[in-house]
Amino acid sequence: MSDTALQFGNRELVLVSNREPYVHERVDGEIQVVRPTGGLTSALDPMMANTGGTWVAWGSGDGDDEMSDENGCVRVPPESPSYDLKRVSLTDEQVQNYYYGYSNQVLWPMCHSDTAKMTPKPEFWEHYRETNEHFADAIREQVDPSEAVIWFQDYHFALAPRRIREECPDAFCMQFWHIPWPSWDVLQSCPEYEELLDGLLANDLLGFHTDRYCENFLDCVERAFDAEVDHEAGWVRYEGRTIQVESFPLGIDAAERRQLAGSSEADDAWESLRETYALDADRLAVGVDRLDYTKGIEQRLAALERLWEKYPERRETFTYVQKASESRSQIDDYQRVKENVTSEVERINDRFGTATWQPIVYIDDHLSPVTLAALYRESDMVLVSSLRDGMNLVAKEFVASQVDDPGVLVLSELVGAHEALGEWAITVHPNDTEAFADSIEEALEMDESERATRMEPLRASVEENDIEAWKNSVLQSASKVLSRKETTAQRDTTGTTTEYTNE
Repeated sequence: MSDTALQFGNRELVLVSNREPYVHERVDGEIQVVRPTGGLTSALDPMMANTGGTWVAWGSGDGDDEMSDENGCVRVPPESPSYDLKRVSLTDEQVQNYYYGYSNQVLWPMCHSDTAKMTPKPEFWEHYRETNEHFADAIREQVDPSEAVIWFQDYHFALAPRRIREECPDAFCMQFWHIPWPSWDVLQSCPEYEELLDGLLANDLLGFHTDRYCENFLDCVERAFDAEVDHEAGWVRYEGRTIQVESFPLGIDAAERRQLAGSSEADDAWESLRETYALDADRLAVGVDRLDYTKGIEQRLAALERLWEKYPERRETFTYVQKASESRSQIDDYQRVKENVTSEVERINDRFGTATWQPIVYIDDHLSPVTLAALYRESDMVLVSSLRDGMNLVAKEFVASQVDDPGVLVLSELVGAHEALGEWAITVHPNDTEAFADSIEEALEMDESERATRMEPLRASVEENDIEAWKNSVLQSASKVLSRKETTAQRDTTGTTTEYTNE
């Protein structure tokens, strides 16, 4: 089903996200349009361009207000306007408490099962609740929710669906939760867990990356509320409404990645990268991460140190490239990750490095998409060692970029991508340093025939389950749920009893 073939009747599609697809920034005194590269926003923009509708997002650019109309709206894409971008302005206090506070110091660590890093301050919760109401009000200012399909993206909006539902019982709301959903015991560590669950249960369709996260959510609902839960069919009956819960594994634009990796531009980019960072070792591994404590970068460095210690023949012949991006630097835990990673890289390089070889090449400069594709292509393996990860698209980007001699995917068993890709990857537990080091050695020893045998099904899986498949799967399910809901409403007006099924 194409984007334009979606059957929502006369309902308008309203997308709600924290990030906006087009940012107006002031550069050298002039306002320019900046389109974020990669990520979910760039993947959903073509869909919105095809379907029309409204995208509601935080207006973060310093030129956004000036370029928006009196309702905070601007028509986009700039080259061929086809949908409305409604920007929601946030104060510095809201950004600090709603975004850096509750979203990323309560929900993020909780959902990644690291409760020791949770900081549930009252002001964080207050601003999270108020900002969710602010977004819900912005949606209602722009559209009539009873005539829309409202699609919330991620953990920044756990309460907004309930606000919409209270004002408009006939609204159709759906939400995709892009990070893991924790177990019941972990969820209970959050003092507002009941409000969070109640907010999410105001949706008609709720999506997660994996079946395991769906099961965790259903278990939490069953334990927290007097609700009817069907684990097999994946639905909840709560306060007279039925909520469908499904898994939709997020993918990438695999065709674009493959095209970039095989391009002449990638050849040129690799030559420049190799010369700039002296990447002349016989074998190369890569890791691409935000500097986040969930990514297991420190555990990966420990395994690499053990490798060069245990297998000294790998010194001067094997180099690891860590592409790191600074993230949420206003939060102390993220600053500590950056400090720990950079100090460990320096220490390991001092321990094993020689006059002509550096074991770890640390890159924190921006790399263009084509340069990153070239780095993936030329690497013999990628190391994905997250301690917890909703999906992890780096693993999929590496696979899609393997257009020449196939590399090896070394993948943590604790990431969502392992559910689909683990069978053909080398599986590691990031906290088992000895076994992790041995797994890197296994990847280095693997012959071309086995690498190709593993890479073929990996590539097929990534290409089949790409970003288009994800979008269409979510929206097809939404169409079915909406159709059932409207049919049920019609039957209810005639007094007919309807049994809910997942057919």
